[in-house]
Amino acid sequence: MKYNIFIGSTLDDLKNERRDVPRIIMELGHIPVTAEYLDNSSNNYEQLLDKTIEGCDYFIAVTAHRYAQKGEKTSALENECNIALKKNIPVIALVIDNKARWKAAKREKERALNKKLDEFKKKLKEGPHETWLNSTDLCQKLTGLLIMQTRLSPQKGWVRGDQAVLPHVANELSRLSSENEQLRRHIKMESGEFTAKLHDQMKNALKVLALNKIVLSFFYSSGENWENSRQFRYLRVFKLLVPELAVGKTTAEVSRFLGSVLNPDLDKTVRKDYPTPSNTVKKIMADFSTLKLVKCVNADESAGEDEIWEVTEYGKELYSAYRMRQMEKVFVRQDTDEAEQD
Repeated sequence: MKYNIFIGSTLDDLKNERRDVPRIIMELGHIPVTAEYLDNSSNNYEQLLDKTIEGCDYFIAVTAHRYAQKGEKTSALENECNIALKKNIPVIALVIDNKARWKAAKREKERALNKKLDEFKKKLKEGPHETWLNSTDLCQKLTGLLIMQTRLSPQKGWVRGDQAVLPHVANELSRLSSENEQLRRHIKMESGEFTAKLHDQMKNALKVLALNKIVLSFFYSSGENWENSRQFRYLRVFKLLVPELAVGKTTAEVSRFLGSVLNPDLDKTVRKDYPTPSNTVKKIMADFSTLKLVKCVNADESAGEDEIWEVTEYGKELYSAYRMRQMEKVFVRQDTDEAEQD
């Protein structure tokens, strides 16, 4: 979020410090605003100042040992600060520490003005504030205060004109929000029925995977033909492939993986390219795709590229349900064994 931040201070005694404050605000990604460029001799100056402060999100008051401009009796800073407070704009104060080294020429001479200055500082310290010793310390304290206040007391902020929400867009968002709430209530009412259907669907899918088998043959590096044909349940193949297919795998990579993990003869090394038949692997993936467990994600299969397969969200849910069932069986066995031991 980008904020408009008004900078208020006395001018002649804080020239160097005022130069640093806008830099800090801009480095934090916000917009510094001052009254320096307003014509204070114009008839509508007070109105302009009021509108300028009203358009800001935060007000920074920096004060040292001067209450007003040299030769003046009223404080422009306190006046600006009062405007901000009336408009509920958070005031962030940076008050000079009494231990700070300061030139006598930049201090108030009149007792009455010093009394007003002390009262003003006391008022500033009622809100978010820090004391500072020098310009470096001021910059550090300002950075910390601004970051903290934008988090603790976030304001409306500023947006580009082309990013602002138009009235018709706001109306549409309101309509969609209402529609969304109605759909939520509808889904909530039917969630029990939906969950039961999904549970039955998953149960049937696991049953299909457990009952159906596929024959896989293996081609070894030292061999000249397919060997060691074995039957494997689809459920076993599925549970092995799901973690692998979280990231897309080609048909060749799937063949290589199945050849490695299902090789019935560990004394022999399967060949690198298609250790299991490509047509068999494609059949497995096609069957899984029919069950909505995997999907082919090739951008253009007609280009002759090897198919790339990924597990679907439903496939992940089914795998999760299967694993949960397996773990529950382990817990049941453990409880039974413990009961028998007791």
